[in-house]
Amino acid sequence: MNDSQPAWQPPVCRGIRGATTAEANTAEAILSATRELLIELIQRNGVRQEDVASVLFTTTPDLTAEYPAVAARQLGWHDAALMCMQELNIPSGLRQCIRILIHWNTTRSLTEIQHVYIRGAVSLRPERSIELPEAIKQIQVQPSQQES
Repeated sequence: MNDSQPAWQPPVCRGIRGATTAEANTAEAILSATRELLIELIQRNGVRQEDVASVLFTTTPDLTAEYPAVAARQLGWHDAALMCMQELNIPSGLRQCIRILIHWNTTRSLTEIQHVYIRGAVSLRPERSIELPEAIKQIQVQPSQQES
């Protein structure tokens, strides 16, 4: 901090963006991919749910089996305003894509926010793509795969 900055900064609303892809148009695949992305956004930014004002979820038109906001509710986000929408159907657009925009009350600067792009969505923002930790990858193991 330099002399021109106050010691205390009031919180402001910042946007945290992320995107991923679902393996299929099933409720399980949509929720699994959304939980994975939400967990990564939360961990990388230190998001506390009481600081979340709202979250926008979008899916491409080929994902219709479940609302991705259900994944946030499964993670305990019962008080934040959540809304799901459908993306434009752009012929050259990424398919089976889920995008998230978290409106977060924080004292962090814009440059401190970590946006996350995983799975097939790394093609959208390769400079922001991340390698998933092994623990997050384990969440994605299907019960039928564990038995094999």
